[in-house]
Amino acid sequence: MAMCEHLSKADDPAAKTPEGCEECLAAGSRWVHLRRCLECGHIGCCDSSPNKHATKHFHETRHPVIQSYEPGENWRWCYEDSQMG
Repeated sequence: MAMCEHLSKADDPAAKTPEGCEECLAAGSRWVHLRRCLECGHIGCCDSSPNKHATKHFHETRHPVIQSYEPGENWRWCYEDSQMG
């Protein structure tokens, strides 16, 4: 399967909140794993986290590609095409 257009054109923005999930930090919540939006640099928590802020960010902004923000991981995911890159 060829890589989707969103993954092939994804940018590499700086993390807005490198210390953790932007919304969880503001609310004093916890997270399991972190994801970085490759369009704007938003850091959100994964779907295993109670608040699922990375996916909520996608639904609010339609920014299609996230990347793992965990040390040693570099995979990316496109919400639009349900494809990993």
